[in-house]
Amino acid sequence: MIKVRIKLNSTDIGMLNNICDSISAIAKKAGITIHGPVPLPTKKIKINTRKSPCGDGTATFDRFEMRIHKRLIDLPANEKVLHHIMRMQIPKNVNIKIEMKD
Repeated sequence: MIKVRIKLNSTDIGMLNNICDSISAIAKKAGITIHGPVPLPTKKIKINTRKSPCGDGTATFDRFEMRIHKRLIDLPANEKVLHHIMRMQIPKNVNIKIEMKD
């Protein structure tokens, strides 16, 4: 049986969870059982920079962090459900990747 794997990632956890909920609602309305959304490990990108523009002076630092949240959803291949998922309005800060698995 052919399965569809949907990978989602975003820096905004609220938007990511909204998209996952709407995909789950579409599948539930069609009567399909899905596996997920499975939360994958969050990637944390940390950057330390010096506060002073010239590099001299006190040793004070700014610490910046960006978190990339990931979700994974598996569902059986159904043309009607996939058509609805592909027509969804996805925000720009949410990346979605759909692939077919055997």
